[in-house]
Amino acid sequence: MTSAVVVGGGPNGLTAAALLAKAGLEVTVLEAADEVGGGTRGHEAILPGLLHDHCSAIHPMGVTSPAFRSLGLEHHGLRWRWPDVDCAHPLDDGTAGVLLRSVEDTARGLGADGDRYRALVAPSARRWDALAEDVMGPLLRVPDHPLLLARFGLPTALPATALARLFRTPRAQALWAGVAAHAFRPLSHPFTSAVGLGLLASGHAAGWAVAEGGSRSIAHALTAVLRRYGGTVHTGVRVTDHTRLPPADVTLLDLDPGQVACIYGDRLPPRVRAAYRRFRRGPGAFKVDLAVEGGVPWTNEHARRAGTVHLGGPLAEVARAERDVTADRMPERPFVLVGQQYLADPSRSVGDVHPVWAYAHVPNGYDGDATEAILRQIERFAPGVRERVVGHHVTRPADLAAANPNFAGGDILTGAQTVRRLVLGARLSLDPYTTGVPGVLLCSAATPPGAGAHGMCGAGAAASALRHLGVPPA
Repeated sequence: MTSAVVVGGGPNGLTAAALLAKAGLEVTVLEAADEVGGGTRGHEAILPGLLHDHCSAIHPMGVTSPAFRSLGLEHHGLRWRWPDVDCAHPLDDGTAGVLLRSVEDTARGLGADGDRYRALVAPSARRWDALAEDVMGPLLRVPDHPLLLARFGLPTALPATALARLFRTPRAQALWAGVAAHAFRPLSHPFTSAVGLGLLASGHAAGWAVAEGGSRSIAHALTAVLRRYGGTVHTGVRVTDHTRLPPADVTLLDLDPGQVACIYGDRLPPRVRAAYRRFRRGPGAFKVDLAVEGGVPWTNEHARRAGTVHLGGPLAEVARAERDVTADRMPERPFVLVGQQYLADPSRSVGDVHPVWAYAHVPNGYDGDATEAILRQIERFAPGVRERVVGHHVTRPADLAAANPNFAGGDILTGAQTVRRLVLGARLSLDPYTTGVPGVLLCSAATPPGAGAHGMCGAGAAASALRHLGVPPA
């Protein structure tokens, strides 16, 4: 029987493993941690029963992921839940840019910018089901919907600050800046509009959902599919040398390129080894989980109902903060993302104490304490919140890397989101999943389409592995 070993049990490794098992391979997953999931794990570090997501939390790309849909995760325990408001970006005057499931409702809330917003986002949102396979797959291939992809792709080449000129109101500009800032790149760089437009279009198509029971439910569902097709998972197994791997026809690595260079060493072609060793990291994240009695008292009413709240003030302030962290400077007012997943999934709360998930963009490897800066940003738009906080838990960039080595320096995207990286992956190759070692493939978020709990990096690597073996996909 044809066999596969997958090293790393994050969402991409598990997706690759499940797809290979579904195609008839004998699959073994080796995970270094005591539980699978990678960025889709959770914890109850503040209060028993008060559930916080470890990293990945909101999943607009997960709901529409072709890989997740093909595996039927909803039949294996995964349940998506939606807040009333997908995202709010409050401003100091009490107003906010508000993202709702409906394009029309969102456009109405943006006033004079409504028509411009509708023209930018609506065509891609209407056809997202058709577009997702092209947008969320390797870009160096013939697309299934070339005209639709071109219509989506033309504005994505622009810097986010350039596309922001389409809007006139502070609310629309701020909403756009906050969504584009998910790229962890200076907003003045080309292609920083790509992440923002993808999140908006997929969000309007399917909403900014959370997984009931925490993001770990995604990993549980993927594991259930894998086991249904005969695959096995071994936790607590750290791989440091390729010679210690069990024999297999293909080996897939849900690891960052630096780890692959260490594990395979001279077995990699010199040019590949050099590319992996100089793999460029992005800024880091500094995370603070809060236990908040009665919830966060946001000044803006939409923020009180939003699953995600972006804190960074107006466009210029967000752009300045993102420029600073990329230049290894800690901003006084960092861009902060706040997750209120409990609004969609009340099972995460304990009575009237609610889990609030927050992280700031910081320089890679930042070794200071950003806790106060994060709390100041929340207090700025929710006066009195400190009096409601009954507990907190801090996760520094070094802690993120210790829990998941793919997050070196706190880089939760597994690499800087440069144009070359988004198109080519970790090295120059027509197949971004190959490593130059026959039968050994990279399937982590360092490959296209990049970070997110959507499994599409794993799906791309699994498809490449099946082509190598001459096995048709299931």
